[in-house]
Formats: sequence, structure tokens, C-alpha cells
Amino acid sequence: MTTTTVRSGRSDAGDAVVVVGRGPLAVAVVTRLAASSALGAVRSVPELPAVGAHEVLAGAAAVVLVADEADLSAQTSVTPDERRTAAVAQAQRTVEGARAAGVRQVVAVTSAMVHGASPGRAVITDDEPPPAGPGDGLVGDLVATEAVLARAARRRGPKSPTIMVLRPAAVVGPGVDTLVTRHFAAPRLLAVRGVERGWQLVHADDVASAVELALVERWSGSATVAAGPVLTLAQVELAAGMRRIELAAVTAFGTAERLQRVGVIPTPASELAFAVYPWTVEPARLTAAGWEPAHDADDCLAVLLEGVRGQTAVAGRRLGGRDAALGAAGAAVAVLGTAAAWRQARARRRG
Repeated sequence: MTTTTVRSGRSDAGDAVVVVGRGPLAVAVVTRLAASSALGAVRSVPELPAVGAHEVLAGAAAVVLVADEADLSAQTSVTPDERRTAAVAQAQRTVEGARAAGVRQVVAVTSAMVHGASPGRAVITDDEPPPAGPGDGLVGDLVATEAVLARAARRRGPKSPTIMVLRPAAVVGPGVDTLVTRHFAAPRLLAVRGVERGWQLVHADDVASAVELALVERWSGSATVAAGPVLTLAQVELAAGMRRIELAAVTAFGTAERLQRVGVIPTPASELAFAVYPWTVEPARLTAAGWEPAHDADDCLAVLLEGVRGQTAVAGRRLGGRDAALGAAGAAVAVLGTAAAWRQARARRRG
């Protein structure tokens, strides 16, 4: 285990904030909190130990658990069962270690994906509870993590920390690698026929500023995080210079399931839903508190597109190395988008 102490923006740094987690989103949170004039020293801990988590958290006023690594390429070194076990254990160590160390507050960053995506889905509100069952895949890991946090939030006692959960929309930023960013590495934008979905994004730096606000205000409960406005598919197509490929839902998900069965993709075909169905949020609590993202939706889309520039996720070559880490949605979008483009090209030649 490696612990890194980052200089705080305060000259009289008081109690520490410990950030637990890996990946670009955790880096953004550490950077933001270290520059804050309202917080003390910041310690970065990639993973809490199985024994002695309370010792690592000793002296902290708050702990931030960044449960979403926002890095698909980091998910291939372990099996899905091992990954789920590790995610749950990390959450348990965080809340139990915080309680034993007398930490006042735990703020967790998961994802609005815990609420699911479906045709005609209503806008997700701050206090909407995630499903009771965790399901499969990376999203299921986050649901299982939130179940640990929910149990901790119900626990009462003088040493029990308050629990705050932040659920961002699709995150973009330097190094961010998710099923949404990989959607834009395909040669076409995949859409399900008859389904209108808006694209909602948020920059990692703005998620970090939401974490800072939650710490300063000592919030408990939950809140969603997103930039505005919600972009239409037509607006995204225009900005990205990409065309859409529309397929029937049965074709899109059926193909994804076949890809999973033959081992092309290691994660559930159901995660394709987050690339083609709505899961828009309304960050009412943050907005009411005066929070404003520094990056609007257009900025976020530009950052996303710059991040995937030069990357092409196509099915016509053998996947290996980093590409082998494609999640179900990322791989299926790439394969389906490419295959559909080829079919259309063949049809035009025949015509």
C-alpha cells in the first residue's frame, strides 16, 4: 500500500482528508482538494489494507472513496468475482476504518449508472435509490458498493460517520476510459431504433469540485452530478463529425450477447444499455447550493473527442492489449457499429 500526502492550499492545514481509490477520477479529486483553501492536508491511498485500515485513516476528518476508477483498461487483471469482492471489501474497510478512527464523514463517488438505463427512463433525481440487486458487471460492482454504504448510513452511534454518495453522469477528462468514451472510438454512433436519448456528461474536475462542496458543507445523503445542457443525438453527431447507425434493440443486444458467449467481450451485454438508452440526471441539490460546473456539455464533449482522437475500435482486427479490456458496451458498440457500416456500404454497392 502506498500513501501520498499532498500539500493543502491552507497555510494552517488542520485535519486531513484521505482519498481512497485509483484512476483518473481519483487523481482529479486529490488535485482539487489539495488546492482547496477550505480543507486541510490531503492524503491519497490507492487501497486500504485488509488489516489496520483505521491506522491509515487516523487523524482524518473525512474520507473520500472514489469507487469508480473510470478506467476500463484497469479491469482485466482480475476475474469479475475477484473484482466484485475487492470492491465490496474496499467499501467495508472504508466505513469500518472510518468508524474506528473517529472520522466524521465519508463521501463516496460512484455513478448515476447504478440507477440503470432504459427506453423512456425518467430523469434521475438526487434521492432516487439504486436497485436492491447488484446485477453483473462494473455497474453491479458499484451497486454492491453502495449497498455497503447504505448499511453504514443506517448505523447509529457516536462514532458512526455520516455517509454522502455522489453519482455523476458520464465522466470525461484526461485518462478517462469508460464505456461511454469508447462509444466514440467506434466508426459510428450506435443508436437503437425508435429510442431518443440525450447525452449528458460531466468533467472529472467538476466531479471533484462537487466532492469539495460536499466536504465543506458536511453533507450526508446523496446527490447527482452533471453539466448542462443535455445534448441531443443530432447535436452530438454534428460536433463529433460522426454518423449514427440505427439498429433494432433485439439486433444490438443479441449481437452483444453472442460476443460475450464467444469470449470477445468479458462483461455483460446488458451494459450496452448505457450507450443507447437514457440515464439523464437532475443535479438539483448541487445547483441549489450554488455549485456550477466549470465545463459545460459542449466542453465535455470536446474533451471526450480529443481523448479518443486517433483511436479506432474496430472488429476487423484481432483485439489485444488495451483493446482486449473493452467492456460489453464498448466492444459491442465498436463491433456493431463497424458491422452495420459495412453492411450499409455493401448494400449501396449492390444498389
